[in-house]
Amino acid sequence: MRITGTMVNYYVHCRRQCWLFASGMNFEDDSEDVRIGKVMHELQSEGKKNREVAIEGIKVDKLTSDYVTEIKKSDADVEATKWQTLYYMYVLKQKGMERKGKIQFSERNKQASKTIELELDEAAEQAMEQLLAELEQYLQQEQPDPAIREKKCTRCAYLAYCFL
Repeated sequence: MRITGTMVNYYVHCRRQCWLFASGMNFEDDSEDVRIGKVMHELQSEGKKNREVAIEGIKVDKLTSDYVTEIKKSDADVEATKWQTLYYMYVLKQKGMERKGKIQFSERNKQASKTIELELDEAAEQAMEQLLAELEQYLQQEQPDPAIREKKCTRCAYLAYCFL
């Protein structure tokens, strides 16, 4: 199975969500938050160079000679977005394109936008390889982790599936 940046994000955010998504259960088409995020990406890249780029199964929001940039609507899960961006940097490095990382949050709790910069140093690269090994092993399970009830679940596209 080809790992995607979305899977890495979901694995860090919620392993169950990752497993369901990777198993073809895509409830995101019905999610208002996902629709808003897609419209934001379209508006931010409209008429601009260096917009979304697809390279062997990954889609980066913006790629320049210096940075790979991930654009998010909110900073609801910064850690998951960091790992998603590091994954893009990792894949690009494997292709001979070393880039720094940048995460742009457009709606940081309704305040001004926020930007985080990342570097894929040796420690981050080793941690990514460990995370990818765990992710691949987890996705081979016959069943996902049991559903948990946390605050983050209330806005999840998989909420109805997990708590029927």
